[in-house]
Amino acid sequence: MNNNIGINKSKSEFWLSIQRLKKNSLALICLWIIVLLYLGAIFADFISPYSYDNEARDYSYAPPTKIHFISPSGKLGCPFIYGMSSSFDEYKRRIYSEDKKEIYPLKFFVRGDKYRFLGFIPASIHLFGVDSKARIFLWGADYRGRDLFSRVFYGSRVSLSIGFLGVLISFFIGLIVGGISGYYGGKIDNLIMRACEMIMMIPGFYLMLALRAAFPPNLNSLQVYILIVLIFSFIGWAGMARVIRGMSISLREREYVLAAKSLGISDLKIILRHILPHTMSYTIVAASMSIPGFILGESGLSLIGLGIQDPHASWGNLLSEAMGIMQIKFYPWILLPGLFIFITVIAFNVLGDGLRDALDPMLKEEGLKNE
Repeated sequence: MNNNIGINKSKSEFWLSIQRLKKNSLALICLWIIVLLYLGAIFADFISPYSYDNEARDYSYAPPTKIHFISPSGKLGCPFIYGMSSSFDEYKRRIYSEDKKEIYPLKFFVRGDKYRFLGFIPASIHLFGVDSKARIFLWGADYRGRDLFSRVFYGSRVSLSIGFLGVLISFFIGLIVGGISGYYGGKIDNLIMRACEMIMMIPGFYLMLALRAAFPPNLNSLQVYILIVLIFSFIGWAGMARVIRGMSISLREREYVLAAKSLGISDLKIILRHILPHTMSYTIVAASMSIPGFILGESGLSLIGLGIQDPHASWGNLLSEAMGIMQIKFYPWILLPGLFIFITVIAFNVLGDGLRDALDPMLKEEGLKNE
């Protein structure tokens, strides 16, 4: 009977939290932005008209393509683009212009570069595209004539997944280590906390640079990806462990924990079943607000050439082209990956604030009293 009461109470608290989150319209908007970003990353092969390494040197730094709906005869019709011609100015820069003699209709569900849908299904259908004689660059092209729209979506796979996996691993370690430290106390607690303090006393970005520099520079992109996830996990667990340790110290004296001890339940089961689940509210909020730090960390490493290497795309190495003021002045579309980083960081932080308000224990008590 008591178990049913506890289950019903936890369900009511959960639904109260959901209702509070629904009332926070800004947090919900950011939640949908994050969902759309992750869906874009998952289906990047299909959404993108070209592969991340499909290049055309004749279209170096081509500007965003204009899509037209009115034909040369003045009639409204299906969307199309004009061909593109180029010339050089006195500074040896390419100047692009539309060749209105050539018209290429914008097509949907067209065949293009081959890929593996969801990583294992062979496919070649893309959401949109034009005839192979022309090129469409919705957000312009980079210095090697690669479609920035496609590379941004491919790059989101790296940047977003590194943040998610890094937080998942580091918070798992932090939860276990912090729970053990707070539950046992004494020498184990002192040893673990001193190790945490040693990691936390070094500035995170410099520690990340030092760890990355300790490995060979000629690693391929997959090895670099795994390495960055491991580095972030190593850096991120200490802060979480300290907070969970403090929460575990108070939770270990609760009646249900003492009752579990008296029944002879093992310490590991007590930590996993009776202590750590009561830290989930904090963990969810902390995780959502930590992901932006991991994304910025990967972007920083890739920006300075220590992260994901070309031709593979991440938001960080896409921004490396924007290191010079002249490139930004003449080709401002190369800053678009930075805009995606900005939007993602803001969205996660606002969502984290919304989750914190929704899961706040004091607000829960007030809501239950009102009910």
